Amino acid sequence: MNASSPSAPALVLRDVTKNYGRGGNAVQALRGISVELARGSFTAVMGPSGSGKSTFLHCAAGLDRPSGGEVWLGGVPLSGMRESGLTRLRRERIGFVFQAYNLLPSLDVQDNITMPLRLGGVATDRAWLREVTERVGLAERLRHRPSELSGGQQQRVAIARALISRPDVVMADEPTGALDSRTGQEVLSLFRELVDQLGQTVLMVTHDPVAASYAHSVLFLADGRLVERMDSPRADRVAERMAHLGGR
Repeated sequence: MNASSPSAPALVLRDVTKNYGRGGNAVQALRGISVELARGSFTAVMGPSGSGKSTFLHCAAGLDRPSGGEVWLGGVPLSGMRESGLTRLRRERIGFVFQAYNLLPSLDVQDNITMPLRLGGVATDRAWLREVTERVGLAERLRHRPSELSGGQQQRVAIARALISRPDVVMADEPTGALDSRTGQEVLSLFRELVDQLGQTVLMVTHDPVAASYAHSVLFLADGRLVERMDSPRADRVAERMAHLGGR
């Protein structure tokens, strides 16, 4: 479905900077971030408030243009792309999952999941829809409305919607923030299954060391810089590192 080479990294940032404002009021949100995410990897991003986590995610997703540096998604450079091209790229090649589920209350589960395809004028692959809904545990709920679902089930709808276009990367911003701990851990386990069993690539911003422990690696940001990468993270080690960074 994607034109990029299967061997290309899912996401590459090279010396990415992002500045807001000018002159004496300028704020440097990102300071030379270089990251490469392999396909089929699960990466968490952590850092104190104001460390640049959201800006990092927005630049990686083409939601915000870097002030300097380069971003490639699946081997495709984002710099120089017009807004219409970025909109199409985000719809077709990035899946988004947020703390708010952003479901349309008037649509049933199936129509919420397939909305990105309809917006792009793409026919639904019924076999893939069936596999995705079975993976997220919604195969028996396709005709339910969001109001008939629990918070955890609504987030699973959002995850299925993020997967339906077979994206290069699923980008999740505090995806368990509105869920109780047990339901949140079920959702995180689902993310890890999608990575390990389907080869999906996931990039997740979180403040929660337990959530980060589900990832293969954690990137720590501070003052707009990438200060450390921790592989095979454990919640206690992540919490200790965050304490030293002055955040939670």
